[in-house]
Amino acid sequence: MIISPEQVLAALGNVEDPDLKKDLVTLNMIKELKIQDNSVSFTLELTTPACPMKEMLKNACTNAIKHFVSQQAEVNINVTSRVTKPMDTTGLKDISNIILVSSGKGGVGKSTVASNLALSLAADGAKVGLLDADIYGPSVPTMFDLVGAKPSAKETEGGKTLILPIEKYGIKILSLGFFADPDQPVPWRGPMASNAVKQLFNDADWGELDYLIVDLPPGTGDIHITITQGFPIAGAIVVTTPQQVALADTRKGLAMFRMTGINIPVLGVIENMSYFTPAELPDNKYYLFGKDGGKELAKAFNVPFLGEIPIVQSISEAGDSGAPVALEAGSKLSQSFSEIAGRIAQQVAINNAQTANC
Repeated sequence: MIISPEQVLAALGNVEDPDLKKDLVTLNMIKELKIQDNSVSFTLELTTPACPMKEMLKNACTNAIKHFVSQQAEVNINVTSRVTKPMDTTGLKDISNIILVSSGKGGVGKSTVASNLALSLAADGAKVGLLDADIYGPSVPTMFDLVGAKPSAKETEGGKTLILPIEKYGIKILSLGFFADPDQPVPWRGPMASNAVKQLFNDADWGELDYLIVDLPPGTGDIHITITQGFPIAGAIVVTTPQQVALADTRKGLAMFRMTGINIPVLGVIENMSYFTPAELPDNKYYLFGKDGGKELAKAFNVPFLGEIPIVQSISEAGDSGAPVALEAGSKLSQSFSEIAGRIAQQVAINNAQTANC
């Protein structure tokens, strides 16, 4: 039997991206189709390297060709990605997606979550930056063993000086902590803090990034308004812990993104410190701060629940040592962050597709 390109594309037209609700051919995800005798090869171009359905779509393509074309077909699929971006990336054209990590309350592990998500996205092959916008309490230098580190700078042809983010573990990092004495407070009023954050965006040479993860300060203050109204944001993540005292503030933080004049898509809720599992009793879960608070919050606001992160001593120890737990390839905690990162990338791709169709 002679296999034609038309037959293969017709077969792949039966495979639908479950998020984007269209078939792969219509979405132009099939590239470099080659046929030689019974051998069919092509590239499947996904919307993110962190796609959680990568293997499912690959298997679906193989099955479609065997079912609709030939059982004897030898199918070879190369999976790549081209990260989509929102329609408006004014002023930051080389950064495809800016993702905010927020919390209504301090102490819920927001910086830990932001750092590990950035590393997880990079581990999947994405180009990632991490911007520590927590002016008054920057944690990122400690979490990456960069306390005392100083970024270098470069001059552009137009005479402008740009900050060069520090690269570590495969991601680009900037924090106000790189420019301030770690033992001294930052007694800045709102306008000064906001201007400093703007410089970390505008006066830095981030290069090409698929995702810029922004670790926001707790609460809903000047810095939040500056970033959400001044830059093209792909979406926001809200981090909470299960207890009511955290959820009460988190509700306000989540509601802020839906205010008139802000209107940022909420990609979902992450519940940190969800439960405790002793190492000697790996099947036991103890809900120290209550159960399902994050899930109920996500349900109340009709946004995705992205996942739970347990209370584990090694997460804290890894951050304090400057090597976040997401670097421990193959560990359960690393896998948990990787799965959540995949869901976030998935939500970004869905939002970008919906925006493009508006």
